[in-house]
Amino acid sequence: MKTNILAIVALLALLFTLVLPAPALAEPTREDRAVLDLLQEDLDALARANPIGASIRGDRRFDHLLPDVSPQAIAARTEANRDRLRRLSAIDRDRLSPDNLLNAELLELHLKMRIEGARFHPEQTPISQQIGPHITLPTLPDRLTFTTEKHLEDYLARLAAVPDYIDQVIENMRAGLEAGRTPPRVVMRGVESQIASLLKFEYVQRPATHPLYRPLFALPADDPRVVKARDTIVEEIIPALVRLRTFIREEYVPGCRETIGASEGPDGMPFYNHRIADFTTTDMTAEEVHELGRSEVARIRAEMFEVIARSDFPQKDELEGDDLFDAFVHYLRTDSRFYHETAEDLLVGYRDICKRMDTELPQLFRKLPRLPYGVEEMPAFMAPAAPTAYYYSGSLENGVAGLFIANTYRLDQRPKYEMVPLALHEAVPGHHLQIALAQELKDAGLHEWRTIADYTVFVEGWALYAERLGLEVGGPPGGRGFYEDPYDDFGRLSYEMWRALRLVVDTGMHAMGWSRQQAIDYMLANSALTESNIISEVDRYISWPGQALAYKIGELKIRELRAMAEEELGDRFDIRAFHDTVLEQGALPLGVLERRVRDWVREAK
Repeated sequence: MKTNILAIVALLALLFTLVLPAPALAEPTREDRAVLDLLQEDLDALARANPIGASIRGDRRFDHLLPDVSPQAIAARTEANRDRLRRLSAIDRDRLSPDNLLNAELLELHLKMRIEGARFHPEQTPISQQIGPHITLPTLPDRLTFTTEKHLEDYLARLAAVPDYIDQVIENMRAGLEAGRTPPRVVMRGVESQIASLLKFEYVQRPATHPLYRPLFALPADDPRVVKARDTIVEEIIPALVRLRTFIREEYVPGCRETIGASEGPDGMPFYNHRIADFTTTDMTAEEVHELGRSEVARIRAEMFEVIARSDFPQKDELEGDDLFDAFVHYLRTDSRFYHETAEDLLVGYRDICKRMDTELPQLFRKLPRLPYGVEEMPAFMAPAAPTAYYYSGSLENGVAGLFIANTYRLDQRPKYEMVPLALHEAVPGHHLQIALAQELKDAGLHEWRTIADYTVFVEGWALYAERLGLEVGGPPGGRGFYEDPYDDFGRLSYEMWRALRLVVDTGMHAMGWSRQQAIDYMLANSALTESNIISEVDRYISWPGQALAYKIGELKIRELRAMAEEELGDRFDIRAFHDTVLEQGALPLGVLERRVRDWVREAK
């Protein structure tokens, strides 16, 4: 009888507990609200400053606008950043919740970097083979959906704004010429032909074939909006693009500098040091980055010889040292077995790799993104001067999938042995998985500003780390996963080597006086990348100082933190929990990421 009474009492206690209201969440302090207000203010300001980016993210409030890049607007934005930083600095951090303490830290870093970067006038060098209105505008329609009348009305307004936008870009470039602030002449090769591809006579005769016309395809030819779009393209946009091409050919390229290094420009080493800090979120010097790169090159090269020994290369037992490496790489670059014959075969190969990895993701992650992704061919007008691939982020709000965009130009330069690491980098578990998960942060209660916080060292470091995850899944137990084939494994190492080489050649060209050819030769001698890819990559590093450093530095930090966690936790280490910890707060500076992982390890012990 006593036992029954105790059971009844226990049951009543449990029921009472279940009906009790949950403890109230702590009320946000005035300081918390001030931080959240600043985040929203900054988010709105970023959307107005870059309405194209806002549209792509799913914020359609400014679909009718293009960026205002006039000197007055840029100066006003910089002053607004200073004002936000002043107000942020006045907030008592001791009264912030942990989430808002981190929000304040991240916002402060962003504002300081923007303010510091503004003094180098990036608006005066807005065009290269990889960036500019000639790239952004014709690809925009494919990244949006047009499902309402307002979407179409806003798009027509955006088309009407193109001529003024291009004229602003030209004036900024002209100001750069006067200040001696231009890109190296070598990286402007190909820009004129890219613009010319948007000026075909066919587009004047049949404007409905122009890339900018795509959102209107479904409308009748006599619809007033269609007529307006055709007139705008023929009478305003094409003449504006002609003005841009003429300016670049006759005025800009002749005035561009012959030197290639960032330190040789008017802003010298302070500019390059800022780029290193911005892209890596570290205080590393160019010399430290350079030496890290050389160390990684030596380590990876040693691993490459181990893979060569596992291959069926006919001369592997006849040669050694540099002779063996050079002969093996020559074999990879020239034997037809390593190349697809058609673009469709290449695309199908990428899709197969991605689908295989899709099925393995639950072994590596507890949370997967809702946003789907696809693999598509790179537009023909971009391909000749473009890198091997891009990732275009999608949007749940827009109903647009993420896209792994593969370059199919010159198939003899797109080897099969690079396909696995490239697919894992651009799609899953690389860019698509990380960026799509970051877009869902607001569903977890974080401010939307956090979904757009972009730290290149985290985003690209994660994607390079993701290439290596192919060793852990997708194959027989104890094997090498997606890299069971020695040639695929060599391709993985070649891609890792590529990122290590960047540390050497980027700092070499921008801080140590290296020539373009010296950078090309160094990469040719130490990787299996094709010459066409290497030339395209070196020109990219020249035009985008510091960006290429982020990949290896970020990947090394993630691998370092994983090794620490595995050692500290032993059998309790859970790879899925580790990946959740790395990804669940979105992109972070490396110092913040390390703090989070160490906190997780302490809690998991």
